[in-house]
Amino acid sequence: MWEREQVSETTVKTLQYRSDGPEDAPCLVLGAALGTTWHMWDRQVPELTRHWRVVRFDLPGHGGSPAYPASSVAELADRLVATLDVLGVERFGYVGCSIGGAIGAQLALTRPQRVTSLALVSSSPRYGTADAWRQRGVVIRTNGLDPIARTSPERWFTPGFAGAQPAIVEWAVQMVRTTDPGCYIAACEAMAAFDVRSSLQRIGVPTLVVVGSEDQVTPTTDARTLVAGIPDASLALVPGTSHLAPVEQPAAVTELLIRHFTAAWHDKLGATGQTAIGAAAPKPVPAAAPPPPAMTPAAIESGLRQPEAVRGGAYEQGIKVRREVLGDAHVDRVEETTDDFTGDFQEFITRYGWGEVWTRPGLDRRTRSIITLTALVAGGHRDELALHTRAALRNGLTPTEIKEVLLHTAVYCGVPAANAAFGVAQRVIREETTPQG
Repeated sequence: MWEREQVSETTVKTLQYRSDGPEDAPCLVLGAALGTTWHMWDRQVPELTRHWRVVRFDLPGHGGSPAYPASSVAELADRLVATLDVLGVERFGYVGCSIGGAIGAQLALTRPQRVTSLALVSSSPRYGTADAWRQRGVVIRTNGLDPIARTSPERWFTPGFAGAQPAIVEWAVQMVRTTDPGCYIAACEAMAAFDVRSSLQRIGVPTLVVVGSEDQVTPTTDARTLVAGIPDASLALVPGTSHLAPVEQPAAVTELLIRHFTAAWHDKLGATGQTAIGAAAPKPVPAAAPPPPAMTPAAIESGLRQPEAVRGGAYEQGIKVRREVLGDAHVDRVEETTDDFTGDFQEFITRYGWGEVWTRPGLDRRTRSIITLTALVAGGHRDELALHTRAALRNGLTPTEIKEVLLHTAVYCGVPAANAAFGVAQRVIREETTPQG
C-alpha cells in the first residue's frame, strides 16, 4: 500500500512509532487520542503517504507499547522529539487529535524551529477541568479501565455512527481495555495540568483547527478559542461528527489535512499564490499589563494580607500543590469566600502548610495523605477528613489502603473515632469511585 513501513523498538525516553511512505519525502507526524493507538489514523495513511513520509506514534502503555508513564504533556513532547531524532527527522508537520493535539501545541510553543505547520483535531487549549481528570484517575485505580472503555464510544462517536458501525465500536472499547492503567492515569494527570490559553499567541506556524459539530468532549467553543488565540489559524467544522473525527469521517478529515499541509509546505518553499486554507490575518498580541506598584516596607510590616506580586515562591507553590491535592473546585470555593477577616489565615495555611510542608522532599504525597488522615481521625475533624479522603484518592491511595489506615486508627485513636471516620470515608469513596454515566 505504501513504499516502506518501519516499526520501532522503544526506550524510556522515546515512543513507539511506525513510519510509512517514502523516507525522502517531507515528514508528517500523527498523534493519537488518549485511549487509542496509531491505528486511529489507518484510513488517512494511504492518501497521506502519496505526499509525505508519515510517522505515527503510540502513547506510553497504548497499543502494546512499553508502560513507561509520562507525567506531563511536555514530557510526551520531549519523548516524541527524541524519537524523531532517532529517525533523523529535523523538521515536520504535525497532526494531533485530543491529547495528541496538546502535544502538538506544546511542540509549537517549545520547539518552534522543528514544526513547519500544525493541525489540531478535536483539541482545546485546556481540556475540561483538572478535578474531572483526577477523578477519572481515582475511578480507574478503583475499578480498572473497563468503565472508561464501555463509555468511550459515547464520547467518541455520534449515536448514528455507533449504531451503524458496531465493529468499530467494539474496536474502540478494546483499545481502551488493553491500555496500561498506570499510563492512562499518568496521562490524566498530564491533561489535568495542561493549560496553554495564555500562550496561544506565541504559536507561530500555520494552524488548522478541526472539530466535529457534535463533539461534546472538545466542543466548537474550544476550537474557536484556539482560532481566536493563534495568529495564523483557520477553522474547519466537520458536520455530524463527534470526537474521533478521523475515524468517523475519514475522507473529510484526510482532504482537510492534505489541503492544509500542501499549502503550508509550498509556502515554506516560497511558492506564490498559495496560502494555508482560510488562514486568518495575524491577530494583534495584547500589550503586557503594567507591573503592579511595589509594596512599601510599612505596608509589608503592617500585618495586612500581601498582594500576589510580593507573596513569593512559597505561596505560589502552595497554591499549586493545594489545587493538585484538594482540587480546583474546593480552592475556588475557599477563594470566593475569603475576605479581610479570613484572608491572612488562608495565606498562612497556603504558604506554610502547602508551600513549605507538603512540598518537602522527605515524604511523598501518598505518605503525607496517610499521616493527615490519621491526625484528622485523632482530632475528630470530620469535615477535614472528608476533604482529605478525596485528596488521598487523588494522591494515589486505593480504597483498600484507606480502609487499612482507618483500621489502624481504631487501635491508637479509639474505636468511636474510627467508627465515625469509616462513615465519612465510606460516603466519600462511594461518591468518588462510582463511574459516571
